Amino acid sequence: MESSFAQPRLILLHGTRMNARQWQPYRTLLGDLRLHAVDLPGHGERAGEEFTRSSALATVEDAVRRATLEDGVRPVLAGHSLGGYVGALWAAEHPCDLSALVLIGATADPAGPLTAVYRGFARVLPHLNAERTARGMNALFRGLGAKGEYAEALPDGSGYAALPDAWRLVIDECGPDLLQEVACPVWMVNGQLDQMRLHVRRFAAAAREPRVVTVRKATHLMPATHPEQVAAALRLAVAGTR
Repeated sequence: MESSFAQPRLILLHGTRMNARQWQPYRTLLGDLRLHAVDLPGHGERAGEEFTRSSALATVEDAVRRATLEDGVRPVLAGHSLGGYVGALWAAEHPCDLSALVLIGATADPAGPLTAVYRGFARVLPHLNAERTARGMNALFRGLGAKGEYAEALPDGSGYAALPDAWRLVIDECGPDLLQEVACPVWMVNGQLDQMRLHVRRFAAAAREPRVVTVRKATHLMPATHPEQVAAALRLAVAGTR
């Protein structure tokens, strides 16, 4: 039986090529909340593991079940980009098992016009130098405002190996319809300039309890460049479960 006073744990899923370290600086910003960041297959401490649908969902399953058992209350599941889509896919299969779902930069319909761009990049990526590509992306993050510990948390190129399989899962299965049966509030947090915000209205229309937050002048790199605003949205999502 759930305690009416227990605060839900906040489970955090990272984006493409990132890892659980993406969320380490948020332990200071959200010091009063209980955070649990996990590595998806092929990322972080699990680099080299194959990314599959079953292994990704098993990662979420383990984190959610452990939090629920230990805390006596359903957790809040939040994910950025790839993590948001994986979170939505898990929630669709377990629609009553979360206190809230937070999608950060994960409301572009994979069936939309961006699909060809991402499929093309996934095909080209194995022929690129992963470390050189990672250095270029990290420089872009820093140029757009990632500083201090947020810049230090930027990863090497090891996570790129999982990218083709991860994006294939998103493109094939992660449309707005995933949210139709999700019983909890679904927060959709996007940067104003994020291409992954493109179909937020479709996702909001599909959700039973949508909550839309748009951060002005932010891009898809928002967790690293606008951490205070992302932290505020996460705090709202947890507070809204009480």
